[in-house]
Amino acid sequence: MDCRVVVTQGIQMLGEDATAQILSAVQSFDAFTADNDPYGEHDFGKITYAGKDVFWKWDYCDLDFSMHSPDPTDTTVTARVLTIMLAEEY
Repeated sequence: MDCRVVVTQGIQMLGEDATAQILSAVQSFDAFTADNDPYGEHDFGKITYAGKDVFWKWDYCDLDFSMHSPDPTDTTVTARVLTIMLAEEY
C-alpha cells in the first residue's frame, strides 16, 4: 500500500528537531479510548508538543491521490495519507 506523510507549514516552522520529535510521538501514539476513537479506526489523534496541540489524521485516497478511495479496505485501489498539523490549522 502506498503511503505519504504530510506535515503542515505550522509544524515545519517549529524546526527540524521539533518535527522529528512530533513524528516520533505520532508513530508511538497508543492512547486510543472509546472517547477519542469511538469507531476503533485509529485514524485521528492528538498529542501535545511544547504546549501546542498537534493533530494527526489518516485519509484514504485513490492511487492517484486525487480523491477518496472507492474502497478503503482494498489495498489495490487505496493509498494512505497521514497529515500532521497544529490544532489551530485544522
